[in-house]
Amino acid sequence: SSGKYEGEVWRPSNDKIYLGKIELNGATLKLAGCVAGGLICSKQTWQRLN
Repeated sequence: SSGKYEGEVWRPSNDKIYLGKIELNGATLKLAGCVAGGLICSKQTWQRLN
């Protein structure tokens, strides 16, 4: 299945909340934590292993 979602992400190391984005497409999960209204993001891509 696939889908895109947005919400809040809590980072425990600095106790701050960021805009979070997640996109699932098959076996690939793309994650982003953003500041400045979504202009600056830290991104990761995860791949499911079978």
